[in-house]
Amino acid sequence: MPPPDQTKLPDWDGLKLRVRTLIASHRVMIFSKSYCPYCNKVKELFRSMRVEYYALELDVTADGPSIQQVLAELTNQRTVPNVFVNGTHVGGCDSTYQAYHDGSLQKLLGDVEDAEPYDYDLIVIGGGSGGLACSKEAAALGKKVMVLDYVVPTPLGTSWGLGGTCVNVGCIPKKLMHQAALLGQALQDSRKYGWQYEEQVKHNWEVMVEAIQNYIGSLNWGYRVSLREKSVTYLNSYGEFIEPHKIKATNRRGQVTYHTAETFVLATGERPRYLGIPGDKEYCITSDDLFSLPYCPGKTLVVGASYVALECAGFLAGLGLDVTVMVRSILLRGFDQEMAEKVGAHMETHGVKFIRKFVPVQASVEQLEEGMPGRLKVTAKSTEGPEVFEEEYNTVLIAIGRDACTRNIGLETIGVKINEKNGKVPVNDEEQTNVPYVYAIGDILDGKLELTPVAIQAGKLLARRLYGGSSTKCDYINVPTTVFTPLEYGSCGFAEEKAIEEYGKQNLEVYHSLFWPLEWTVPGRDNNTCYAKIICSKHDNNRVIGFHVLGPNAGEVTQGFAAAIKCGLTKELLDETIGIHPTCGEVFTTMDITKSSGQDITQRGC
Repeated sequence: MPPPDQTKLPDWDGLKLRVRTLIASHRVMIFSKSYCPYCNKVKELFRSMRVEYYALELDVTADGPSIQQVLAELTNQRTVPNVFVNGTHVGGCDSTYQAYHDGSLQKLLGDVEDAEPYDYDLIVIGGGSGGLACSKEAAALGKKVMVLDYVVPTPLGTSWGLGGTCVNVGCIPKKLMHQAALLGQALQDSRKYGWQYEEQVKHNWEVMVEAIQNYIGSLNWGYRVSLREKSVTYLNSYGEFIEPHKIKATNRRGQVTYHTAETFVLATGERPRYLGIPGDKEYCITSDDLFSLPYCPGKTLVVGASYVALECAGFLAGLGLDVTVMVRSILLRGFDQEMAEKVGAHMETHGVKFIRKFVPVQASVEQLEEGMPGRLKVTAKSTEGPEVFEEEYNTVLIAIGRDACTRNIGLETIGVKINEKNGKVPVNDEEQTNVPYVYAIGDILDGKLELTPVAIQAGKLLARRLYGGSSTKCDYINVPTTVFTPLEYGSCGFAEEKAIEEYGKQNLEVYHSLFWPLEWTVPGRDNNTCYAKIICSKHDNNRVIGFHVLGPNAGEVTQGFAAAIKCGLTKELLDETIGIHPTCGEVFTTMDITKSSGQDITQRGC
């Protein structure tokens, strides 16, 4: 056997010397591979700390495999990244991040004694539900916390106090106006129950708005008091990053202050999107304006088919207004489409008009007459032909979606990546952005649910992980929600379309039923309009993977069943559950008709 070609064997002594020289010559030395996501994550960490590093990409270096072997002998670590700081071996990605979080990495870098201390442990940008929850939890765990909250006024000049969208221009006023509309229906029903009244009943918009705004004002004040009690510093200022760990805060008077923190949480939320057509910002309103509108909106066109659009259209019609909804394609995108169409059908039978297949972005809004309300002329084009729609309205409400408030807060200055298509922030399963000291929660998260309780939960759990030693992460699966249209729609888990896409139709069983709430039988209205269905996975013990209910108090019904779904609810367990009679929720304990059977689900009594 011929002796090996000595010229092709590595010069081990030379390689060891080279590796030791690289380690000794660089403050931070990273042995890396160009395609490795963990290597990139470590590099992003040092970039965010503004620490220079040298990276040797072993996959594009001729003797890379041999160098990796030398490193294995030297450190007993066979993977990359392999990180050294000032000659000390730190380890791989997880070890480097652990060292960063416990402060030992900073000590190795030699920055701690020389660095100026941060003003705060945590600065939260955004004083909505998630931001407030996170800040108060962090403060309760002994940290020095600041919250910045600033509402950029709408084009019509509307602004509001501390608390974010939900409290001021979202869930709270929406549910209260929904309740006002339900009371109108209850008044009509009451005559059948024997209530007699002679005077004509009418609704006073101004009285309702004043009462709702007074309640919201009390919540705003309560939030400020709560922050003060928790020793959280609150600034009514606009926050913008100007360098790593440092923000500029600008108040309403243009006064500027600067603040630093070790960690930041982005909780800036979203604002309504406009159409981008002539007259939209000058003459139209959004949900940001509606709930404090000082005059009754009159004849209203709602542009959009989102849950915000249908909820607003529903309660406006319930208050007795002439309401039309302009729909580009489908109702309630992202929700179960069978349920969405039933929502729309019920609204139509109760006076809401729908204009289907018209493109709002091809519309124009022209002011015919000023006033409170004035008169507007709307022109729109069909998506399916040359047809043009023209009509006059007193108010045009735009509800076509919302945009994340992330593009003007200096994220590009510190290197935080966003989804350029929608402005949302990609995060890992711990709500951490690509910049290690910056986290994000709430509606601005890319691919996550836009719901207030989700933001609150994520904010609390994030603070506990950062400062309380917890490892519990926010669970974004099987989150219940309700659309507060006149006939409420509650859901938890998969829409039927998504379930079919995920599991295959042949692997699912869908149980469903119409039902008639007892309270509606005496007035004799809306028989067999309410609807319930569950979607079960056949090959997982008929586990309930989708829950849907259309009926009164759907939110209350859904909330209870959501806990059961979290616990692995099956059809058998539902069947074994004894219902409360007579209630709407009991329909889920008596369901025995499957969609696949094609049997009639009409109900004829309780």
